[in-house]
Amino acid sequence: MTAVNFVLRHGELKDLAAKVEAGARLTEADALRLFETRDLNGLGLLASHADRRRNGARASYIVNRYLNYSNYCILSCQFCAFSRKKRDADGFELSAEQMVAKAREALAIGITELHIVGGLHPSLPFSYYTGFLRALRELDPRLQLKCFTAIEILHLAWLARKSVRDTLTELRDAGLASLTGGGAEIFRKEVRSQIATGKESAAEYLDVHRTWHQLGGRSTCTMLYGHVETLADRVDHLRHLRGLQDETHGFTGFIPLPFQPDNNRIPVSHAPTGQDLLRTIAVARLYLDNFDHVTAYWVGMGLRMAQVALNYGADDLHGTIIEEHIFHMAGAKSPQQQAERDLVKAIREAGRIPVQRDTFYQPLKVWEATDTGVTPDSGAGGDASRERTDATESATRATAPEA
Repeated sequence: MTAVNFVLRHGELKDLAAKVEAGARLTEADALRLFETRDLNGLGLLASHADRRRNGARASYIVNRYLNYSNYCILSCQFCAFSRKKRDADGFELSAEQMVAKAREALAIGITELHIVGGLHPSLPFSYYTGFLRALRELDPRLQLKCFTAIEILHLAWLARKSVRDTLTELRDAGLASLTGGGAEIFRKEVRSQIATGKESAAEYLDVHRTWHQLGGRSTCTMLYGHVETLADRVDHLRHLRGLQDETHGFTGFIPLPFQPDNNRIPVSHAPTGQDLLRTIAVARLYLDNFDHVTAYWVGMGLRMAQVALNYGADDLHGTIIEEHIFHMAGAKSPQQQAERDLVKAIREAGRIPVQRDTFYQPLKVWEATDTGVTPDSGAGGDASRERTDATESATRATAPEA
């Protein structure tokens, strides 16, 4: 008996299981029922079925490095433990030369992507951002630069005194390969005003990504959950993302981000429970029927829970990361990075086939059952992570936005 047939014959999700089996689109009311169901295992079976139908047995990760160029920010979002003012002793900003040095070290251990975000710096000129993009692109033409949240793009457009479209075009020409999905938080206006006063609206976030997609670019998207929002607010958030994906087909993947409660001004005492982590992954997989990929973000979940999520609808563990600040300053207890061998091991233990991917979720290496994994001294990446066939490089170029 298949997983869906089991749920079809038993329990409270029989009618929704029939819709999933038929490939019918779930409604917002359906999604809310899934969030509210007591049958977490049945929900997981449905989500895993939807994932396997789309992605097969493969599950992916990326060998990447995080770079935060500065934590100085003109905003004071209530949930943020990362930002600092110029008067604060623990604020920082990196020069282009410092960023290049960090990138060069990471390239030596096999990264394929730099993930770069920062605060809304009060005084750095627009040329600073285009300058470090060009400098980083010159290091290695294969290095993919995934940079900036939507609110950063709006800030840079203000700095450059250009439209969002012209700003994105200039950043793309300097080396920007993909936008990050950060900053979505929760779209509902009433929630947004409680957790991120002064930040861009939902419409502005979506319009930045829409414009980037219209230019031929791709991006990820996120949802910060487990704070003051309701389950209906989560469904509303997913509805907006699914609607834009219907319009542009520009999102490569969805990354739900569990709230970290330390060192901020949100009156929430604990992070989401393990059940809530799995439930949110599963509902996202079932409702976001026009998304190819859902990521279990191990930084916020821990690697063990992210591994479990690979059988609750997720098909990606994100990356090696290297030096993550934002979640850890908010209280995340996960390591600062993961070795590639540990990500491969976690995927295998979940009964799936490990695949190293690029920024656009294109495969760079499929780990066969006989592969022994990277050697202990190969760092986050290792020589194996740089293996690329001509076919893989062609696929990567075909899916990447023009630069």
